[in-house]
Amino acid sequence: MYNPELNTPKAELDRRIEELQHYLQRNEVDAALILQRVDLFYFSGTIQQGNLYIPARGEPLLMANKSSERARAESAISRIVNLDSPKRISDILNTEGYPLPRRIGLELDVLPTNLYFTYRKLFPDAEMVDISLPIRMIRAVKSEYEIDIIRQAAAFSDRIAGSVADVLREGMSELEVAGRVEAEARKLGHQGIVRMRLWGSEMFYGHLMAGPSAAVPSFLSSPTGGSGASPAVAQGAGYRAIRRHEPVLFDYVFAYNGYLSDHARIFSLGQVPAELLEAHAAMLAIQEVIKTVARPGVTAGAVYEQACAKADEFGYADHFMGAAGKERIRFIGHGIGLEVDEFPFLAMGQKLELQAGMIIALEPKAIFPGKGVVGIENTHVVTTDGLEQFGTFPDEITVI
Repeated sequence: MYNPELNTPKAELDRRIEELQHYLQRNEVDAALILQRVDLFYFSGTIQQGNLYIPARGEPLLMANKSSERARAESAISRIVNLDSPKRISDILNTEGYPLPRRIGLELDVLPTNLYFTYRKLFPDAEMVDISLPIRMIRAVKSEYEIDIIRQAAAFSDRIAGSVADVLREGMSELEVAGRVEAEARKLGHQGIVRMRLWGSEMFYGHLMAGPSAAVPSFLSSPTGGSGASPAVAQGAGYRAIRRHEPVLFDYVFAYNGYLSDHARIFSLGQVPAELLEAHAAMLAIQEVIKTVARPGVTAGAVYEQACAKADEFGYADHFMGAAGKERIRFIGHGIGLEVDEFPFLAMGQKLELQAGMIIALEPKAIFPGKGVVGIENTHVVTTDGLEQFGTFPDEITVI
């Protein structure tokens, strides 16, 4: 059964499409063909297989494959037709009264090469241009509709963090604790999928890791990695038993109605060593500084530099966002929405200026190889006064 109450409102889709059409008009691109699944959901309200054709002017056309019935039930797009084969796209456009484009925009940051060549054959006379950057910029600034859903996701993040103390016991493996926490998330409506745009990146709910395990690096573009269940995963919870007086990192994404909240807290069975306690307090202090610095008009790179300067001032330059060395992550926060890795990235050298309505997961963390990880992550919205934090679960280490 479909729940129409969860459908994206037509006015919301119209606004998004209009923004993309303005870009197409300014840059003399005749149309955009939206293929990537999350972008398809963003502009059409459905994630069913299909091709969304957005002309620079006029109504969009959703050519739906599997399931076209669900696409019609979920999407507020007025023109939806069946697509039995991508080879018929040109014919359908002609039949529906759309002139074939001379310049067509595609999401070339994620489009597989084989598919690119397929569409090259379908539009042999068209110039194909990359529209991934404008799409990501449009998605970076959230509407009140989106912000409200992310607030709800953050409230669920708080509730899941609140369940950790009831589950965590000495001697339990990281995987066992993770499984019980993830079951609670599922009960609350976690969609079970955490999406990322970066090629080769993937995540399952998040990371629950204790002591030295949390400081084990991995391939993931994250300050923390974890041993994972096997080399085939190489991130997140593993089989190590949780011990007393070590930091337990709970770094989870709550995914609700498509949108994400990124949320990290530290727990411990008994107090952690003073060295780690002091480092955690420093990370909280950096978070508070960045909340006031990250305002509209400030570049993302400048925010990162401020965070690094404070980490150096507090004496944690060799631990901030990774152990000292070339594998350290060069960011302290990232945009988040339908995907974990959205614009903006609060990263070294980033010249993108923050705008009101951007959603940022801010995550100052200190990594101590052989000992563990401390720090924080909260999801925020950029306002004229700085960052407004959504999560309300205490930022301090929760001692059980």
